[in-house]
Formats: sequence, structure tokens, C-alpha cells
Amino acid sequence: MQTWYSIIPKSPWLSIYIWIIFCIMPFFFIIQSFSLVQITTGIVMILLYFLCHRFSFQSKNGLVYMWISFQMVLNVVMTLMFGYVYLSLFTAFFIGNIRQPVGFYIMYGLHIGFTVLSIVGGYFIFLDLFITQTPFIIITVIGVVLLPFTLFSRTKRENLEGELENARDRISELTVHEERQRIARDLHDTLGQKLSLIGLKSDLAVRLVEKNPQQAIDEIKDIRHTASIALKEVRELVANMRTVRIEEELYRVEQILKAAQIKFRLNGDVKQITMPVLAENVVSMCLKEAVTNIVKHSKATICRISFYQSEDEFMLTVQDDGVGFLQQKLLAGGSGLKGMRERIEFINGSIEILSDKGTTLIVHVPVAITHQKGSE
Repeated sequence: MQTWYSIIPKSPWLSIYIWIIFCIMPFFFIIQSFSLVQITTGIVMILLYFLCHRFSFQSKNGLVYMWISFQMVLNVVMTLMFGYVYLSLFTAFFIGNIRQPVGFYIMYGLHIGFTVLSIVGGYFIFLDLFITQTPFIIITVIGVVLLPFTLFSRTKRENLEGELENARDRISELTVHEERQRIARDLHDTLGQKLSLIGLKSDLAVRLVEKNPQQAIDEIKDIRHTASIALKEVRELVANMRTVRIEEELYRVEQILKAAQIKFRLNGDVKQITMPVLAENVVSMCLKEAVTNIVKHSKATICRISFYQSEDEFMLTVQDDGVGFLQQKLLAGGSGLKGMRERIEFINGSIEILSDKGTTLIVHVPVAITHQKGSE
């Protein structure tokens, strides 16, 4: 449902004043030039017109076209009775917001036809008035012709941009899912057989400890050798992944915020971060997503990023002074936040969101998944 001010275009501000003048002018002309009965009739018709215009924004399906038809009839009557043609611009504005192409072109063609015919008839009825008003009438006709097409094209472009954004989110989700599947397959192929072998040899070593200690020792040596091979293959697998370092991502984040005219503040020494490739990739992607949401939706003037690594966990904090999480419609839609949660949960982490005079996003990653110094 549209709000009460939907009959007036949202931008620019100058257009609001123009539309208010168009709303007041018919009352002025009717009061100045006609009898009491005509004035009463004209005022009722004007109020009825705006009532129909209001109902047009609230209605759905076929009722929309009914209210537009009423507006067209009232436009013709107002032109032929009082010589006032400018209300047709309101109807043209609403027709431009119709999203169905067939309905748009039908209403668009009918409105142009009725407007032109009523103006031609007005020249026969109010010749002197229409001659003096000819420049404004020409502007009105141009508006009736161009305004609907302009608004229809803009609405169509916005719809396409929305569909493109949804497609990008979907592609991003599918990419994450496919990457997870690939990692799962690689880990299964790399570790599955060797872990099964280690399990079998461990059971065998347990049974041989008392019966044949020497063979049990040999089995344990084989277990150690198999574990070393598995560890090497895992490291090779991780090394082949595309690496996105937090330090590199912070540089890109700074450039994005600078382009968006948002001040950037960084707390923490990036050189002290010690994380495995997979975890750092995930945290870097979440950092990028969080900053992208700030640029798109927060209307913030400053962004603070801080990180801290203790013996237990790594913590990343992204804070802005914008409108707050609850007002960020796209983020509230769930696609960006859901993707970040899934990525962090994949490495056994968690996300916390606070919304008070801005938004604060806190990412926790357990240190248990990080490398020990010197383990490489």
C-alpha cells in the first residue's frame, strides 16, 4: 500500500511545489470565473478526482484501471466545463507507475487520446482562455506524452536492477555451496581412506599389544606414517585454495570506504594475525560483505574495524554510525547476513549483531582452528 503522499513525486523537491500548485490552481480558477453552482460542482469534481487518484494507489489488479478511467473522465469534464487541463498530469504520473506492459500501453494511449480531444474541444468552448494558455497547454501535452514513458522506463530499470541483485545473491549462495561441496569431496577423497586405515590399524595394534608386541609396534609405525601422509595432503589441499589475506582485504576496504566518503578507523596490528588459509579466507569474505552493506545501506559517516586474537579466539568487530541494522532493508532480507553466518559456522565460529546508534558486527572464530606457531 502506498502512503498518503504517493500522489506527489518523491524527487526533486522542486517538483513537490509544482504539484502543490497544480492542486491549488483549479480551485482558484473556478472561484474567480464561475457562478456559485458551477463553483460547487467544480470543487466536488476536483475532490472526487483526487479521491479517485488516491484509490488508484491503494487498489490492485483490475480496480486500478477502473479508477484511472474515472480520472480520465473527470479530466475531460474539467477541461470542457472549466477549461482546466492540468489535472491530466496527475493521471499521467500514475500511469507511468503501472508495471504491466499491456495495461500501461492501453491506459497510456487512451489518456493521450482523451487529453488531446478534450483540449481540441476546449479551444471551441474557451477560445480566448485557451489561446492565452497555449504555451502551458503545450507543456501539459508534452508532459502527458513523456512523463508516463519516463516513469515506466525507470520502474522497469529498477525492477531489472532488483532482479539482477537477487540473481547475484543467488549466484553467491550457489558458489558458496559448490565450494563447500568441492572442499567436502576433496577432504573425503584425501582423508577418508587414510583415516579408515588408521582406525583399522589402531584396532589391530590394540589386539597385538599382548600377543605380538613387535608387530603392534610395526602397526603403530604404519599409523604414524599414514598420519604424516594425510597431514601433508591436507596442507597441499589448503595451499591450492585461493588465498585472501585479511591484510589485503583491509586495503580494499579502505579504498571502498574512501570512495563512499566514509571515514575509516582501524584498531589492531594486522601483522599479529595468525590464522590458517581457510579461516582467513572466510573472515576476509565476511569483512568484505559487512563493509559492502555499510556502504550500500547504512548512510554512515564513519566505519571502525578492530580485531583481537587471544589464546582462545580471534575476534573481528565492524562498527558504523549509520541508521542501524533494523532499518537496513536489504540486510534484513537475510541474504547477506545468512551467507556470513553460514561461512562463519563452517569454521565453527559465530556472529553477533548489535544495533544502537549504528550497527556493530562481531565475528568470533575459535583459536582451536588456527595454526600453532612453527607448525608450518
